[in-house]
Amino acid sequence: MSIIDHIVAVFNERGGEAYLGERVSMADHMLQAAFTAERSGASDEVIVAALLHDIGHLVNDVAAEQRGHPGELEQVDFVHEEAGARWLSAGFGPAVTEPVRMHVAAKRYLCAVEPEYFATLSPASVHTLGLQGGPMNAAEVTEFAANPHAAAAIALRRFDDAGKREGDKTPDLKHFLPRVRALITER
Repeated sequence: MSIIDHIVAVFNERGGEAYLGERVSMADHMLQAAFTAERSGASDEVIVAALLHDIGHLVNDVAAEQRGHPGELEQVDFVHEEAGARWLSAGFGPAVTEPVRMHVAAKRYLCAVEPEYFATLSPASVHTLGLQGGPMNAAEVTEFAANPHAAAAIALRRFDDAGKREGDKTPDLKHFLPRVRALITER
């Protein structure tokens, strides 16, 4: 099965699950993030990263009893960003996987460097921020900012935050698949 087939299967099998305390499904959230990225003129790599940024929630091998029920707030950080980046690395290069891996760190970074950013977070994002380590300290800020993928991760984070609107209409997964195919590194 190709990585495209796996992505389609994951969206079909688990995308309808509620998104961890938000009022949208996992698929709706990821599609909204990708559509917001597309409308902003983001690069194909950032659009695909936005589309797939939370795939780690859907492919994580953590047992269902540890995850809780779909839609419930996490009580433990399952490091979905690492799981997602690892899973995606089977088919994509760092221009896609690194922003995915760094999107949680980008939230922590933005909370540290833009005090007004915290006020824009949804209650579920505030909750998970606490599980994820809270705002970065000065050393973490410096290290994050020095990463060559930091700007893409910050852009992805903002698209992630925008993808939580109940009833927002977006194109379906098929709309984004040509971009996804174009960036696959497996041949």
